Amino acid sequence: MEYTFTKENFEEEVLNAEVPVLVDMFATWCGPCKMMGPVVEEIAKEYEGTAKVGKVDIDQDSELAAQYSIMSVPTFLIFKNGTVVDKIIGGVPKEVLVQAIDKVK
Repeated sequence: MEYTFTKENFEEEVLNAEVPVLVDMFATWCGPCKMMGPVVEEIAKEYEGTAKVGKVDIDQDSELAAQYSIMSVPTFLIFKNGTVVDKIIGGVPKEVLVQAIDKVK
């Protein structure tokens, strides 16, 4: 299941998660973000139960984007135990995101 993370649920869903979390910082107007959408959905299904996968719309939650110094989208953040352990910027092959998650599982 793909989550929608917002400033209201970020602490509970991401920072307090007991599993690794992949956060896709995206914007609706961003071409590469649209391209990565189906990839992120696929990963969300494949990692159901072992990792959380979700998105933050940087235009809706600009505070989160600022907090994590998001300068370009898409930016993928990997969280473990409430801490960013990896940051991947731009459209990337699915394998790059999968490897980043697997590294921290």
